[in-house]
Amino acid sequence: MFISAETSPHSLTGFTLVMPAVAVGNVGQLAVDLIVSTLNMTRVGYIHTDCLIPMAGNNPYATGSKDTEELHTAAEVYMAADMKLAVLQIRTPIIQRKSKTFRQLIVSWIKSSGFSRTVVLSSSHAYQRDDRQLQGTTLRYLMTPPLLKGCEDVLKELGWREMERVSAFPGLTDGSAEPRLYIPGGGITKGLYTASCAEDLPLAVLLLFCSEGDNIPDAFTLVNHLNDWLHLLDKPNNEPNKWKIPTSWTLLFGSGIPPALF
Repeated sequence: MFISAETSPHSLTGFTLVMPAVAVGNVGQLAVDLIVSTLNMTRVGYIHTDCLIPMAGNNPYATGSKDTEELHTAAEVYMAADMKLAVLQIRTPIIQRKSKTFRQLIVSWIKSSGFSRTVVLSSSHAYQRDDRQLQGTTLRYLMTPPLLKGCEDVLKELGWREMERVSAFPGLTDGSAEPRLYIPGGGITKGLYTASCAEDLPLAVLLLFCSEGDNIPDAFTLVNHLNDWLHLLDKPNNEPNKWKIPTSWTLLFGSGIPPALF
């Protein structure tokens, strides 16, 4: 359930919602961090649920000593009212066996909030691609029919590639078997997309094939891909440092090797 942090809750009707799927490499979550930090978005509430591993910590987007000690939780909503943009950041994994419940919660919230469109940033295991997916870009998209109707020309202009459907058992089934949507390592991505199709919700998925490791470059790739469509920033590729890295990334890989070891 969404709980507002404001005394007079701001309506999100007509806003674009951007959210991550907790997936391989945490690429979507890192990309969302860049958006919130760069646009200096305001926290307007949080998602209260028992489907996520509980977490509390300091402000991940602190800019000074005044806001460092703010308490932040596992799933929070941010807003840039002038851009009609809302962002849901999810910071912890979904508890095992509660994926369906969490997906239903998110779909219900999207419907009740009246978002004009939802964009899910996700990722998938690079090592489980089929032969077609090994060629060309590592970026893919999915769109539900209600959103696709108004975006066909834009997609052609951008030259994006749709996520391929693959055989359930490559090499073991005949050509008559119907291919399926397969997003290994994508968390609730497929379920959220399928549920949105069933509910006629305008939703898009942008995903990147990647492997676990230092996924910061993947996050920049994904957020720039999103920016080509939504134009959150003007021509970021001409200024590679235009995306603002949040302070929470300082110790993303720990505090370094202790000198006493040598």
